Amino acid sequence: MATMIATAGKRLLVLSRWRSVMLCLLWLPFTSGAGTTPHLELPKYRLRADELAVIVNDADPLSVQIGAYYMQARKLPPENLLHVRFEPGRSRMSVEEFTRLKAAVERATVARILAYAITWAAPYRVGCMSFTAALSFGYDRAWCSSRQCAATRHSPYYGYTGAAPWHDLGVRPSISIAAENLADARALIDRGLAADGSLPEGTAYLVSTSDRARNVRARFYPRAQARMRDRIETRIVVTDALRERDDILFYFTGRARVLHLDTLHFLPGAIADHLTSSGGQLTDSRQMSALRWLQAGATGSYGTVVEPCNLPGKFPNPEILMDMYSSGRTLLEAYWQSVQQPGEGIFIGDPLAAPFDRVQLRPEKEHLRVSTGDLLAGIYRLAYADFPVGPWRTLGLLRVHYHQNEFVLPRPGNGYYRLVGPENLPARGAHLPSVSTEPELLGDDDDTGL
Repeated sequence: MATMIATAGKRLLVLSRWRSVMLCLLWLPFTSGAGTTPHLELPKYRLRADELAVIVNDADPLSVQIGAYYMQARKLPPENLLHVRFEPGRSRMSVEEFTRLKAAVERATVARILAYAITWAAPYRVGCMSFTAALSFGYDRAWCSSRQCAATRHSPYYGYTGAAPWHDLGVRPSISIAAENLADARALIDRGLAADGSLPEGTAYLVSTSDRARNVRARFYPRAQARMRDRIETRIVVTDALRERDDILFYFTGRARVLHLDTLHFLPGAIADHLTSSGGQLTDSRQMSALRWLQAGATGSYGTVVEPCNLPGKFPNPEILMDMYSSGRTLLEAYWQSVQQPGEGIFIGDPLAAPFDRVQLRPEKEHLRVSTGDLLAGIYRLAYADFPVGPWRTLGLLRVHYHQNEFVLPRPGNGYYRLVGPENLPARGAHLPSVSTEPELLGDDDDTGL
């Protein structure tokens, strides 16, 4: 079901970093509509709240509390809460136990569910896979390295631009709303809510460190910076750790441990992760757990649960993540779209945080001015009706260019607009950068390897 958005004609906010472009629109004249406020209905472009199932472990009081708070905060329907029971606190779950759990979850999942959120930090691992990957794909050793430093199966979700992954790909992406206590969980969830539609004007920090093995993503930073120049202030910084920054929207780095987190301020919806071996070992890592990012104020993070070596494809691609997040997608979707080989990595954070999902309308005398970054490039069919039930009349074709954020529609009246499409998008994966490299072990701080 597409999203319906209305406005009372308030002044339109246009971000200075977003370029304003008028689209070429072929249209036919129509008589005025009978309404007083224009409405715009977009094609489905993101995960809706009622499409997320929250899974709680009834044997874990913290899991139950986190699930209850998230259900209430996001106003999810009762049938979206799924119950399992297992011994909590272990770092890993056996494949046999997990197989039974996954079968029970699938039996309880209603048809509209497209994604899962688990509510515990441990177990974070099933066999050689992360818990989130195993829940999404099912357990299969093809998602793990078959030999030292080997690549794994590639995710069909990598670079996916749709909004129906279960129907299109047979995958329900998952994430952990991970926390060590209820206060941390509530703070995380509150940040996710505060982020929604906020259009933050923060900075993306692409940090290049002296750690040669863990700094492999730095080669992709210039392309990411160029790609995001018209949407997000993006800085490439050469340092082993940021300190005393108060505008962090993204922080990508490569270190076993990241210092000075207590001097930083993360904006609501911020994403941060560090490329290292065991950041995904959330509760017992010998390096820095990805949980430290959430405790420092980030809203999402990622880490691997077994030795991945330094293959960039096993870690988030900053370019894709920032691009999709700034196009109105949820944190869950943008993170999953950015990891080519996620079988060994766990996603954590608020799945529904969507700071760039916002549509603003400003009626003018003869036009309707629209500001949004939610539309991907392509050709859309634009229709109009005086009433929400129709009849619908085609106005013409709307061409949206890459990173276009503002456009103008004809205004036959104050009725209802509907966009259908897009058509002729580039083939999935055609725009994705290469992530190949010669892998090497990351190991622990002393580089002892596996």
